[in-house]
Amino acid sequence: MNPKQAILLLEDGTVHYGQAFGKSGTTSGEICFNTGMTGYQEVFTDPSYFGQVLIMNSVHIGNYGVKDDEVESGSVKIRGLIGRNLEEQFSRKQAEGSLDDYMKANNIVCIEGVDTRALVAHVRIKGAMNCIISTEITDLDQLKTELAKTPSMNGLELASQVSTDKEYEVGDPKSDVRIAVLDYGIKQHILKCMVDRGAFVKVYPAKTQANKLREFNPDGYFISNGPGDPAAMDYAITTVKEILKEKKPLFGICLGHQLLALANDIPTFKMHHGHRGLNHPVKNLVTGKCEITTQNHGFGVDPDAVKKDPNIEITHVNLNDESIEGIRLKNKPVFSVQYHPESTPGPHDSRYLFDEFIDVIRKR
Repeated sequence: MNPKQAILLLEDGTVHYGQAFGKSGTTSGEICFNTGMTGYQEVFTDPSYFGQVLIMNSVHIGNYGVKDDEVESGSVKIRGLIGRNLEEQFSRKQAEGSLDDYMKANNIVCIEGVDTRALVAHVRIKGAMNCIISTEITDLDQLKTELAKTPSMNGLELASQVSTDKEYEVGDPKSDVRIAVLDYGIKQHILKCMVDRGAFVKVYPAKTQANKLREFNPDGYFISNGPGDPAAMDYAITTVKEILKEKKPLFGICLGHQLLALANDIPTFKMHHGHRGLNHPVKNLVTGKCEITTQNHGFGVDPDAVKKDPNIEITHVNLNDESIEGIRLKNKPVFSVQYHPESTPGPHDSRYLFDEFIDVIRKR
C-alpha cells in the first residue's frame, strides 16, 4: 500500500504529518480530545461535538467496526478525526462495516499515524484552539490562510444547527408522566433513559418558545446537551426563564446545565481544554458518594457566582479540578448536571438522576 499523506496544522503553528483516512479533502474546527477506549461510534455521533475536530487518544480506533444502531444521532457530528491507528479491518461478526467506509459515507476527513498521546499532552498544556486537516493542500502557508477562516468556538451559536427541525414524540401517550424536551443537540440515549422509566416525551426544536411547550401540558421539562457557546443562545435563556416561572420539575444536562445557570444570571466561561471522556470522577455533595462519569463539554459554570447565590445549591463537583458539575434551585424542583448520566458510552454510575427526575414529577 502507498497511503496518501495528510497534514494536521494547529493554530499555534504545530504541524503533524500522517496518512489519509476516510474522505479525502480539507476540514477545520476546534481541536479537542476524548480518552475513551470504546464507544467511538457513539462519540462520533454525539451532537455536542459539532464544529470540532476530535483526537481519539486510544492507540486503536475502529477495531470492532460499526453498527447502525450504535449511534446517538442520525449522522456523524465531528468535523474531523485524528488517530494513531484508525483501523480498516474489524473483528466483530455483528459489525455492518468498517470505520473507513463509515467515515467516507459521512464525509469526514481523517488523519492517522499521529502520535495522539503527545498531541493530547500538547492540547492539555496549550489549551483549546482551532486546527485544520487536509489530504489535498500541502502548502503550509495556504493551510494557515484556510485555518484563519475558521470561527472561534467562543461566542459561536451551534445548537440550532443540530436540533430537530420538527416536533416528535417518544414513549407511551397514556403515560402519567409527560415531559417536554428542548432539543439543543440531544443524544438518543437521553430520551431512552426517560422512556424506559415510563415517561411520554415530546421533543421540540431549539428555538421553540415557552408558550408552545405549554400546549403539551407537560408535567416536567428537560433541557438537553448540545454544541457551542451557551452565552450566545439568548433565545434559549429566555425560554428557560419562562419555564422556571411555572415551578414545575426541570432537569438539564451539559449545555442544559449551563443554560439553567445563565437563566439565573450565573455566567459561563470557556474552559482551558474542556472535559471529554468516560472516566471523570465526580462527588455528589448531597450523598457524599463518588461516581465515574461520561463528559463532553468545553464551557463551564462560574463557581464563584454560584457560591454567592443564596437560591442555588452546588450538588456535584469534579474531583480533578473542583469545577461545578451539578446545581439545584432551593426554592423549585429544578436541577442540572454538567456531565452525561445517560452514559453512552461510559459507566452507569449516574443514571439514578433520571430516577430522581421521574420521581419528583410523580410526587407532584
